[in-house]
Amino acid sequence: MLLKKNTAEKNLLILAIIALALFVSPLYILGEDAHIRVHDNLDSNLAWYKVLAESGQLTGPIDAVIPQVMNGNLSRNAFGSEFTLIVWLYALFPPMIAYALSQTITRVFAFIGMYLLLKKHFLKEEKWAPITIGTALAFAFTPFWPSGMLSTLGMPLALWALLNIRQGERSWKNVLVLTLLPLYASIVLGFFFFLSAMGIFWLTDVIRKKAWNWPFLLSIVYMTGIFFIVEYRLVYSFLFDDEPNSRDEYFHARLTFWHCVRLTFKNFALGHHHAASMHTLVILPLMFVALFMTLRQKKGKKDKVFLFLFFLNFALSAWYAFWFYKGWLPLTERFHVLDTFNFARYHFLRPLVIYVLFALTLKIIWSHGPFWRRLVPIFVLAQVMAVSFFNEEILFQDKPTVKQFYAEEQFSAIKEYIGLPQEDYRVASIGLHPAIAQYNGFYTLDSYNNFYPLTYKYQFRKIIEKELEKNKTLRIYFDEWGGRCYLFTDELGKHYMFKKRTKKRLKNLELNTEAFKAMGGSYLFSSVPIDNAEDNLLRLEKVFVSKRSVWKIYLYKAI
Repeated sequence: MLLKKNTAEKNLLILAIIALALFVSPLYILGEDAHIRVHDNLDSNLAWYKVLAESGQLTGPIDAVIPQVMNGNLSRNAFGSEFTLIVWLYALFPPMIAYALSQTITRVFAFIGMYLLLKKHFLKEEKWAPITIGTALAFAFTPFWPSGMLSTLGMPLALWALLNIRQGERSWKNVLVLTLLPLYASIVLGFFFFLSAMGIFWLTDVIRKKAWNWPFLLSIVYMTGIFFIVEYRLVYSFLFDDEPNSRDEYFHARLTFWHCVRLTFKNFALGHHHAASMHTLVILPLMFVALFMTLRQKKGKKDKVFLFLFFLNFALSAWYAFWFYKGWLPLTERFHVLDTFNFARYHFLRPLVIYVLFALTLKIIWSHGPFWRRLVPIFVLAQVMAVSFFNEEILFQDKPTVKQFYAEEQFSAIKEYIGLPQEDYRVASIGLHPAIAQYNGFYTLDSYNNFYPLTYKYQFRKIIEKELEKNKTLRIYFDEWGGRCYLFTDELGKHYMFKKRTKKRLKNLELNTEAFKAMGGSYLFSSVPIDNAEDNLLRLEKVFVSKRSVWKIYLYKAI
């Protein structure tokens, strides 16, 4: 498929493959000394995969729990399905090898998908090869949420297969794509919105063409069905688990109209970190140039696809922003699913839309004469270079390395000092993420998870009740979301990474240590000293420092 090309295109493809290899190479070369994303990654998912792999419940029953987290109140269903291949990567390989392989798989198929989509359906002539390959490479370099896998970056490949079927192509390749993509993507983190958008696309086809196109509809239904099978744990929890959980208290509709207007333009210009497109510096101004060129053309010559995608791009930003409009409140109170399910994520379609727009933008500019034609390769290279600087090793170079973050040597020393089987006592953390203790085998009362029983949330809240009373921001954050079930303190606020060189101290801590002990809590891992530890019925046992860690851990025992 990719080999029957002319020599120039082959050479460009070879260069793109080399560039992709170089892009992911730091993960293989540096291993645990690599710098990778902390937020929604090191502070959560990487530790979860390790906990799941070691729990014995990777293929556990639908009612299984994970005893290491939240006193066994965390359902196995809160973790990834065993039919999702990323779970098996972490079960079969050490975490950083699994992470590197996952990054490679995602970026390679992001490139292939965007290249095939543009080549087959948007820029069919061979002269557009530099644009299709350059756009696909830039798209493959974009930052993405690592545990989302191909949830956003796999959309071009899915769209390629669905458009093929829509046009009447009957090939096993299309069916294979629709079958395998759900094994390496998430329906709630991208493909619910993609597939429902495809359903709307099919419906508009029916209205415009007066034809049902059953193969196209059935292909959408088929892929949705595969996702439901893969995500059977999520489907079960959503449909049949009637125990109130932490998502039942999630509240999103709080912004004024003008806040939403500002957020619309902010999202349009800058994007969102969970669906990053890195389009601001190069793509955005070029899109306006192409828009100006298109609007000046005669009516019959305007690029209607470009115009549609341009305004769709803006509409998706507006949808994202206005999902948080407080005017939704009457509806969210009546239809609870509007709070528990994040429909704002239709903006996850934007990376796909923006990079197809980029390719069409370059085509329009190319078509406006020799001067502009000479600039197109520069524009392509500029975007590739711009997005390459968002490589994790560059982007997070001021953050701890994986080894420094999880500090296995340091926490092994803590484990040895305590001297008891880890399952016999419970811990919690102050000033650092609970995922670090979980990664190192400790049984934690605290965790980062947005799907756990409300009864546990209320029980845990008693420990930090006085601290929440001091700080309205923390109180709203915990009570109206609660995904971070942490030992929040007024003096530290919403900061979870106090490194060993910090001067911060806790002087007025007020924990309900009796509530902590009632839940089985024995030890606190704090990254800052607690000056009034005795007032909180805590005793400093020992301070742990390691050259290979960024933490200074103060070990306190509840007395």
